[in-house]
Amino acid sequence: MTTTSTPHPSVRETRETDLQLAGRRALKRRTTTVWIGRVAVAVFVIGGWQWFTSAGWVDKFFYGQPSGIWDSLVRLFTQGTAFGTIWENLWITVQEAFLGFLLGTVTGVVFGILLGSNRYLASVFGPYIKIVNSIPRIVLGSIFIVAFGLGVVPKVLLAAVLVFFVVFFNAFQGVREVDPNLVANVRVLGASPAQVARHVTIPSAMTWIIASLHTAFGFAIIGALVAEVLGAQHGIGLIISQSQGNFDPNTVFACMVIVAVVTLVAEYLITLLEKALLKWRPPSRSEAQAI
Repeated sequence: MTTTSTPHPSVRETRETDLQLAGRRALKRRTTTVWIGRVAVAVFVIGGWQWFTSAGWVDKFFYGQPSGIWDSLVRLFTQGTAFGTIWENLWITVQEAFLGFLLGTVTGVVFGILLGSNRYLASVFGPYIKIVNSIPRIVLGSIFIVAFGLGVVPKVLLAAVLVFFVVFFNAFQGVREVDPNLVANVRVLGASPAQVARHVTIPSAMTWIIASLHTAFGFAIIGALVAEVLGAQHGIGLIISQSQGNFDPNTVFACMVIVAVVTLVAEYLITLLEKALLKWRPPSRSEAQAI
């Protein structure tokens, strides 16, 4: 008769520790490799751009030049613009984008969950949502500016419209993906519709909703900038519009760099929010490898 011996607890703990260290080292190597690749791509694109424009193969009058973009950035942050300092204009654009992002997210989540949970309401309002979604955003921006003037309101509304549809469709689909058997079991146990939504529907759809936010803030920035280009008294979009009229591509690209930095910061904050709200979710395979 043969017997199998189990490893001593200290031996098992040592093996688990070794596996965790190996996983962390592998993750660190992968992160380093990714950053090397990112830097290499940036060097290739910016260096090639500078080289081609300096050699005259690409006309810098139309496409700008990295060194000229840097000079424009320095000038914007040191000398400001005709509409005030760059910080004032950036704050106005960020404020418009954030308010539009907040408004579009709240309404998108509410309508997405409501219509996703109620097939009758989805059938009634579905065609109208599709009609509004088919209207070109630049037309909506013009309508908002005519109706509300050149202030903050039309920029916030246009940003909110762009965010709304991104969040709405994800929230709607997230609710539709909830296991109907789970909902039925909760109702059998006596849960009210509000309790079903709070404890089952919303948590299950939260992954879809959070995933949409990564894209939604970029659309909020786009909405604010487009509305500012159509008509504004301040903002990054107004600087872009003026630079375009003056045939100054370097300042246009400089404003794009500023917007890109703001978007990356917002993406980082949304990622932190995602980790905080989805603590209950089991880690994915890529996340589990780092544990």
